[in-house]
Amino acid sequence: MRSLFTIGLIASWYATNIGVLLLNKFLLSNYGFKYPIFLTLCHMMACSLLSYIAIEWLKIAPMQRVKSRLQMMKISALGFIFCLSVVGGNISLRYLPVSFNQAVGATTPFFTAVFAVVMTSKREGWITYVTLVPVVAGVIIASGGEPLFHLFGFMMCIGATAARALKSVLQGLLLSSEGEKLNSMNLLMYMAPVAVMALFPAALYMEKGVVGITIALARDDWKFLIYLLFNSALAYFVNLANFLVTKHTSPLTLQVLGNAKGAVAVVISIMIFKNPVSITGMLGYSLTVAGVILYTEAKKRS
Repeated sequence: MRSLFTIGLIASWYATNIGVLLLNKFLLSNYGFKYPIFLTLCHMMACSLLSYIAIEWLKIAPMQRVKSRLQMMKISALGFIFCLSVVGGNISLRYLPVSFNQAVGATTPFFTAVFAVVMTSKREGWITYVTLVPVVAGVIIASGGEPLFHLFGFMMCIGATAARALKSVLQGLLLSSEGEKLNSMNLLMYMAPVAVMALFPAALYMEKGVVGITIALARDDWKFLIYLLFNSALAYFVNLANFLVTKHTSPLTLQVLGNAKGAVAVVISIMIFKNPVSITGMLGYSLTVAGVILYTEAKKRS
């Protein structure tokens, strides 16, 4: 019975991860709602509300209180970086196919290793760094073989991947003491409102008239409102499923499943959006995934 429950959690994690990715692409590219900052704002508003409900009312995770102004400042810094990573990822989806977006996103271990050395002087064994060579080489090959390559979209995707890695390193650095450590659900509950406060003026200034356009679209097409609300809720459930899978398995299992999830997302996105792919691009992505798997093994042994 327990194994069935775990399988169900993993299936939910896959469904929410891939679902929000494909729906983001559909809204931003195919549907024509070209407002990635506002879309991220909707995600963060949903995360703020639903994470509070899940912790305070449903008791999915124990409530952890912020104990000082300094701790809140650290959480705010993480929230801002988290916000940049999500916005960058959503902007990249306007210009790049999901398959290539996932290939670039798979290089997160490379950026994590770089930031760990620069910021904490923490070094791994030489074999760990060797495994990062195919991770980077695969993306270079995939970039050269991507029929729909877009330089700005690529830069945004790289920036989002780097920001995601920076957040994970900073999280360990800033919230390292026992009194400051927060589980992922509580951290999200405190980070999401910070992201909302940063994104709201940014959306109004950089995506002029977006609120009025969104209201007009919702009036003209009720399906759009359903897509937007469902997409925003799904963005929260990605984090919830991530937390539950980690709780009932292990962080290492989550890494391995994440590698497979990227490959599944690529196949599904190509089937749905019919974006052209080249043999060179697929070979590059396969090399990156192989490198990430080797990196995970090397980290586990070291």
